Amino acid sequence: MTTPLAPPISVTILTRDAQRLLAECLRAVSGFPDVVVLDNGSTDATLDIAATFANVRVFQEPFTGFGPLHNRASELAAHDWILSIDSDEIVTPELFAEITSQALDPGCVYSFSMENYFNGKRITTCGWHPDRHVRLFHRRRTRFTDAAVHEGVITASLREIRLNHPVRHYSYARVADFLTKMQRYTDQFAAQHAGKKSSSPLKAALRGGFAFFKSYLLQRGFLQGYEGLLISAYNGHTAFYKYLKLYEANQRARRPDVP
Repeated sequence: MTTPLAPPISVTILTRDAQRLLAECLRAVSGFPDVVVLDNGSTDATLDIAATFANVRVFQEPFTGFGPLHNRASELAAHDWILSIDSDEIVTPELFAEITSQALDPGCVYSFSMENYFNGKRITTCGWHPDRHVRLFHRRRTRFTDAAVHEGVITASLREIRLNHPVRHYSYARVADFLTKMQRYTDQFAAQHAGKKSSSPLKAALRGGFAFFKSYLLQRGFLQGYEGLLISAYNGHTAFYKYLKLYEANQRARRPDVP
């Protein structure tokens, strides 16, 4: 019995100042024939690192939101099957073997789990586990949503195949990374929802407080020591500033004369 040949797959990766893990990320997908790196403004060595890989094609475009950028990367891909990963995600050898042994069906989307790490520790609390995402799909059958943040692959009318092996995910290396991402995500949330969603300082405080409570107690962040406390504080602060910035954006839209 012969094993069916896997369809050609393009890997798409969005980057911005991604030098920390990009080489490891790209080495893990060096067995795929086509890798699209779509950069949106890196000022570090990201582009130089990407250029050293023979199967990588680099493009540069301004940031238009994560959903639109993911879809743009799919358009630039050489093949119809798209494996979308982030620049801080490492495809394990086991997942690579599992993907390339599949007889992929365009009527299906394929999901895999994320093993999330911080400070050398796998985080299994704070809402970081379980963590599964659809990231392998046929671009002529589906695409990412157009959301600026919290984007995802549209799965309506498609069957999800759950792959067994994970991606290792290293979102943050230090406290400064939390602050940088919080600033960016809260800005994007406010821009995405301004004029469409109400907010107030009280709502921001309640959202922030509940996010910390949920992460640290309900999702058992307290079991993971310093890492659980930091991540829970980040979750609380992110929720607080998301809604405070949304409140500010709504106020400015109502009073454009105020400098």
